[in-house]
Amino acid sequence: MKFVEIEGFQVAGMAARTSNAREMTGEGVIPQVWGRSSEIGGAEIFALYTEYANDEHGEYTFVLGKKADRAFVAPQDFVLKTVPGGRYAVYTSARGPVQKVVFETWQRIWSEMPAESNTRSYIADFEVYDQRAADPADAVVDVYVGVK
Repeated sequence: MKFVEIEGFQVAGMAARTSNAREMTGEGVIPQVWGRSSEIGGAEIFALYTEYANDEHGEYTFVLGKKADRAFVAPQDFVLKTVPGGRYAVYTSARGPVQKVVFETWQRIWSEMPAESNTRSYIADFEVYDQRAADPADAVVDVYVGVK
C-alpha cells in the first residue's frame, strides 16, 4: 500500500445503490452493472464507490464508468459523479482472476482499515481496471481508498 494525492475528476457511468451485505447474498447489483460494461467503451474502466450512508456496513452508490472530460456526452442512462481530489491509499491486487483478486484486496483493506479506525473518509473509493486487467482471468487492479 502507498499513499498518493490525486486531483479530482468525474466518472460517467451506470449507477446502482447497494451495500456490502446485499452483495454477499447473491442478490447484489454489482454483477448486473458489470454485465453491461461493454456499454462503457474505452481502455480504462473505473468502479466508483461513493455516497456512503456511513461506513462499509451501510449503503453506497456504485458507479461503473470512465473518466469524463468536458467534451464527453454521457448516454441518457449514465450518471456523472465527482471523485474529489485528496489523499488516497492505493492497494494493488495480486495477479489472477479479477473477481478473486479484487475481493481479496478489499478483504485486506477492511482488515487494515476497519470502520472503527477512523482512517477512511467514506467519501469516495475506486478501482482502476486498465490494460493490466484486459484479461479477466489474469488481472491486476489498483484500489484507491479515500483517507483522512
